[in-house]
Amino acid sequence: MPNLKDLKNRIASVKSTRKITKAMQMVAAAKLRRAQEAAEQSRPYTERFLAVMAGLSSAAEGSDSAPKLLAGTGSDKVQLLVVMTSERGLCGGFNTNIVKLAKTHATKLQAAGKTVKILTVGKKGRDQLKRDFGDNLIGHIDLSDVKRMSYGDAQGVAKDVLGRFDEGEFDVATIFFGKFQNVVTQIPTAQQIIPFAVPEGYEASETLYDYEPDEEAILADLLPRAVATAIFAALLENAASEQGARMSAMDNATRNAGDMIDQLTIQYNRSRQAVITNELIEIISGAEAL
Repeated sequence: MPNLKDLKNRIASVKSTRKITKAMQMVAAAKLRRAQEAAEQSRPYTERFLAVMAGLSSAAEGSDSAPKLLAGTGSDKVQLLVVMTSERGLCGGFNTNIVKLAKTHATKLQAAGKTVKILTVGKKGRDQLKRDFGDNLIGHIDLSDVKRMSYGDAQGVAKDVLGRFDEGEFDVATIFFGKFQNVVTQIPTAQQIIPFAVPEGYEASETLYDYEPDEEAILADLLPRAVATAIFAALLENAASEQGARMSAMDNATRNAGDMIDQLTIQYNRSRQAVITNELIEIISGAEAL
């Protein structure tokens, strides 16, 4: 049984930990507000952009001159998984859930005889994937110095992915990220970006348009931008999800620390009472012996 000094030191240690987790919770709450606003403000543009792309894609579908980013290479043998996680931990199961989805997808592809290549964005995902898929890692993009996510950061990731596609390193690319829903819910999401595929729910408008120049020429210019836009939206969703998960995790840690302090305080008081009782018994026994 620990003595009184050990219990007192442990209580002080847990109180210090509670101060840290409380401070981290408040910082995450402040960052979450900005990240959530950025993610929500990007959604209307992304949705409108995808609606336009849906119309252009349907118009150019089946054409022999369709851009390679839309038509693909004609094969799906080599698959690139772009796994986006956070640079820092202490955010609950946020990173683990994204990596778990990517691992499940990679395992299914390998079972089907596909070649899997993995590009990581965020070192937490890279650290976890090293254990089981270390031989499949082909690169890492470091965003640890980024204070606030910008379109330029997404363009950097898109440039890397598009460059690998132009060099024939893969046939299909899929991004993995956490879609922000609320503070306690972040949905691990997989989205194919090459060949460009419009997500479900975005259908071509029934309105007929005349394109100048033709659809293929417009798509050739817009498709690289569509890849960058999809990556940017994913990074913004990831940033909001990370702060929401961290806020929730630190709130739980603060509550658990408070419960532990209460339990240790009760144990300390009982031990102190037992010591005082023993001392009183010794004093009374000594007095009676005289």
